[in-house]
Amino acid sequence: MVYGKKLAEEMLMPSVLEDDDAETESEKLQLGEQRGSRTEVKTRGLQDQPSSLDGNVSDRGEIEGEEDGEEGKQNGEVEPGEVEHAISDEDYDTDLELGGEEEAFDPTGLASYTAVCEMLHVVPASYFMRHMKDSELTMTHRGLGPQGTKALAVPLVTNTSIQSLNLRDNWMEGMGGAAIAEMLKENCYITEVDLSNNNLGDYGARAIAGMLKENSTLVSLNLSGNLFTEQSAEHLGPALIANAKLQHLDISHNALGERAGAILGNSLSENTGLKSLSLAWNCLRGRGAVMLANGLGGNISLKKVDLSFNGFGTEGAIALGQALKENDILEELNLSNNRIPPEGAIRLAVGLKVNKTIKSLNMGRNPIQPAGCYGILKSIRDNPDSAMETLDFTGIAVNQDFQDLYATAKEISPALTINHGSRIGTFTKANA
Repeated sequence: MVYGKKLAEEMLMPSVLEDDDAETESEKLQLGEQRGSRTEVKTRGLQDQPSSLDGNVSDRGEIEGEEDGEEGKQNGEVEPGEVEHAISDEDYDTDLELGGEEEAFDPTGLASYTAVCEMLHVVPASYFMRHMKDSELTMTHRGLGPQGTKALAVPLVTNTSIQSLNLRDNWMEGMGGAAIAEMLKENCYITEVDLSNNNLGDYGARAIAGMLKENSTLVSLNLSGNLFTEQSAEHLGPALIANAKLQHLDISHNALGERAGAILGNSLSENTGLKSLSLAWNCLRGRGAVMLANGLGGNISLKKVDLSFNGFGTEGAIALGQALKENDILEELNLSNNRIPPEGAIRLAVGLKVNKTIKSLNMGRNPIQPAGCYGILKSIRDNPDSAMETLDFTGIAVNQDFQDLYATAKEISPALTINHGSRIGTFTKANA
């Protein structure tokens, strides 16, 4: 069984994810190579980006051996030759080894964690060491940084207890994200991961995408707030086609634009595993919004989709109306804050007139005016097979015609509830 050693080597050696044009002679180090009788041993990954939260973490991930080998032994340190044996073997059959002796199997990874922390000059996280046997590990806002995340990833390879991992807001950056991705290729116990707000960037997205193509146990993944761009979508798109096990994905609060919408739309039309997806707070508009809507029309698994705080506008709303005609799976759709005008709402309502599965629709804070609200509600009332239970028009004023229509709709569907803004004319009548 492959324990922690393979991952330790891949984290401490130049990453295989690095672009060809970024490979230099300095990145092709011979780890553990003795330079003289007692020379330094360097372990180096991809050059980490500067991090203000690293604290006591070494910037370049280097470990220098003691000039005097005997003095190092007296202080409990490992000789260079021993470190070489621990990180340069090619068989990958044992866990992280120090001192040339095979370590006993450790289901928590405590031994490998303390060893790799020493190698990376990282202070071990006492909280992690106390909760290694828990089924849920939450380490948010702790400033692990890239190096601290690398150290954390090594014991997680062999950990058999943790099933839910929350590392939100740890400033792990691309290299830390790559370390977690490599770990998830080996670990088959973790099913839920939260990596939100970690500045993973496009490099981290590429690593995560590679992991998704191999991992078959991950069910929920949160990648919100990680500075993903169009290039990130190019990596994540094919991964969503290949992975049929992931059920919940959150990539909100990123910078995914029109091209990303087109890529993800194509992926969603072929994905068969996702049940919920959040693309809120991105830059999906124009052609990208249309392509994404087309992808939703052909999807056969998604039940909940959040597209709020984008820019779908009229074109996107029209495409979503068509998608709702074709899709017979989707149950919840959030389109709030999407700059949809009355015309867009009325065209969207065309799909609601025949849709049989939508239970919740959020159109809040769109400039659809009373006419748009009326058009949507009328389509639902005229659809005998409508499953609608909740309509949200928060922040949108309605008129008396809408109120009368609502009363009629309630007679047909008693369970229907609607949230909306103030009613036009209310204050005028009150003042009179």
